[in-house]
Amino acid sequence: MVTREFCWPVRVYYEDTDSGGVVYYANYLKFMERCRTEWLRDLGFEQDQLIEHEKLIFAVRSIAVDYHKPARFNDALTVTATVQKSGKVSIDFFQTIMRGEELLCEGHIRLASLDSETLRPKALPQEITTKLEQLKKEQH
Repeated sequence: MVTREFCWPVRVYYEDTDSGGVVYYANYLKFMERCRTEWLRDLGFEQDQLIEHEKLIFAVRSIAVDYHKPARFNDALTVTATVQKSGKVSIDFFQTIMRGEELLCEGHIRLASLDSETLRPKALPQEITTKLEQLKKEQH
């Protein structure tokens, strides 16, 4: 399953940079997290509502990131998220961070769906699974 690419704009703020004015490496992960949150919101799901009604949270299970070029203070970036695969309790994303046409960073992220109280794996809600299947069909 590969879904359409979701894009989210991010501006680099002073607080995102180190003393040299370069984005601190961990902040790329924050940019990716914001993009996935907005992707979920774009699908019609709010994380606070998933916790309240489904007792569901998402946690990063694994991540592999390659850094190609640095972003700097005040850069306008585009962060993308594409679902590569989904399972009963996980969603795999491929994400990029671009400055115009320049690839700055890319990563493979696996999210686990967890019960918010026990922190044990929990099946994705049917509504999310259905939406992911719809996205998959849109690609064909």
